[in-house]
Amino acid sequence: MLLAPAAFAQGGSVALEATVDGKPVGATTLVLDPAQTPKISVTVRNNTDTVQRIRTVRLKGTALALTFFAYDTTVPFDVPAKSTATRGFQLDLADLGSQAIGLLPTTVQVINPDRDVVAEVEATGDVRGSLWSVYGVFGLAVLVLTILSWLGAIIALARRRLPANRWQRAMRFLPAGIGTGLVAVISLSVLRFIPPSPTAEVPFIVGAAGAALLLGYLTPHPGDAPSDSDTTTVRLP
Repeated sequence: MLLAPAAFAQGGSVALEATVDGKPVGATTLVLDPAQTPKISVTVRNNTDTVQRIRTVRLKGTALALTFFAYDTTVPFDVPAKSTATRGFQLDLADLGSQAIGLLPTTVQVINPDRDVVAEVEATGDVRGSLWSVYGVFGLAVLVLTILSWLGAIIALARRRLPANRWQRAMRFLPAGIGTGLVAVISLSVLRFIPPSPTAEVPFIVGAAGAALLLGYLTPHPGDAPSDSDTTTVRLP
């Protein structure tokens, strides 16, 4: 099994190992199918000098700093000092299909009675959900807002209604650029290419935002259009 990063406590550390249907969490992509009822097993290694009291095992998936699904299962047990304890249970994922879809950073945590995370292990979850899930609809909403932002900026450019100041024109394009980066991150996640993580999010969002800023900065000055007074009328005999 893959050993999770230890959570430090008094006189030592607490570490968590977890499996889903016998597969170590973190070693490979974790397939989460709403049609299945996987068996989750957690092993808590208590290297501290005090008893660690576990009350809840949590499985959650996040993206863009938002939690899109979370399952809390009450599994109370104590882990004596310098010892190990293992517990297993079945998890009903029937409603997962309406919550998320695609690749998402997924975490298994053990939580004490005070609701503090004792230890956790991370993995990439492959959620076999619906495009009309919360995460899918969130992505579609970002796509629609991004299209509207681009249309607004382009129409303003065509009608020469952008601000005269270059930086103000650049800021007019910034929301569209950020939206484009978000759409790219979510699309790659839903299509199961790359899970949303800081290493994937930052390049896409910052790159798209920078490109939009540059585009707005380089747009022509609205006063550069020829006015009626600058036009000479030539009458033919």
